[in-house]
Amino acid sequence: MAEAVIVEAVRSPVGKRNGALSGVHPAELSAQVLNGLVERAGVDPALVDDVIWGCVMQAGEQALDIARTAVLSAGWPETVPGVTVDRQCGSSQQSLHFAVAGVVAGHYDVVVAGGVESMSRTPMGSSLANGGNPYGESFKARYDRTPNQGVGAEMIAEQWGLSRTELDEFSLRSHEKAAAAQDSGAFKDQIVGIKTKDADGNDTVVLEDGGIRRGGTVESMAKIKPAFKEDGVIHAGNSSQISDGSAALLIMSAEKASALGLKPLAKVHTAVLAGADPVIMLTAPIPATQKALQKSGLSIDQIGAFEVNEAFAPVPMAWLKDIGADEKNLNP
Repeated sequence: MAEAVIVEAVRSPVGKRNGALSGVHPAELSAQVLNGLVERAGVDPALVDDVIWGCVMQAGEQALDIARTAVLSAGWPETVPGVTVDRQCGSSQQSLHFAVAGVVAGHYDVVVAGGVESMSRTPMGSSLANGGNPYGESFKARYDRTPNQGVGAEMIAEQWGLSRTELDEFSLRSHEKAAAAQDSGAFKDQIVGIKTKDADGNDTVVLEDGGIRRGGTVESMAKIKPAFKEDGVIHAGNSSQISDGSAALLIMSAEKASALGLKPLAKVHTAVLAGADPVIMLTAPIPATQKALQKSGLSIDQIGAFEVNEAFAPVPMAWLKDIGADEKNLNP
């Protein structure tokens, strides 16, 4: 059985809604990231067996298999295929799972996993723009409400006893860590500069994330109005921003990496999936972590860093409470 390794990892900067990357078509954004990936690795794109690309809003400019469009936009050989997958917010993570499984099974020697989302150009809800309802009668009979992420975050905060002050303090720490990493140059090696036009129509290259908030305080956060519930605790300050961006990993068998003279950045040890209540919807990282620990035979103390999606502050905070991990190792 082959061993799957990651030999290169790149991303675009993360742009704010209607910000620096909003003028870039998502296929072009993906293409620049794909080219940055193989250029840094020194790998001929003709060797790539597949490009597996995650995308949530597969409508408009992100429709019709944007993975394949991105491959062709990048100027890669027409022989390189591409497939787009949708596991909602976990779509690009699922791309990695599929890529690794393909390598382990011997179906791929070299594969790219990643994804794109241009929320400026293909906003949330675009796939429902024509009035379609994804929930049939059986679903609505089983669940008494239509899932809403913000309401789910409020439910988590209430269920886990998380106060607004705790959530705001966590969010401030998150932005402070991001600002410190940006200032130290920690992101430079992973970012591919994206070519675009500035507000005056001049050529420019975007090199830095646009959504890091600096200088916030608990007092300033306290003035922000709740977004989803009267007297609620979730607001714009402790929620993730609406963003534009793309990222990619180059994955191959350890044997292929050795043959190409490439040093692995990481080995994929264990991969699992988990589902949870679709109404509260944001708690699945907890059972997924428990499942991964059980399957790998590792304890939480044997792992040096954890990445947990900060869609809303209650998500990683509830995870910390249930898993018992040290916060200093969370999204370091």
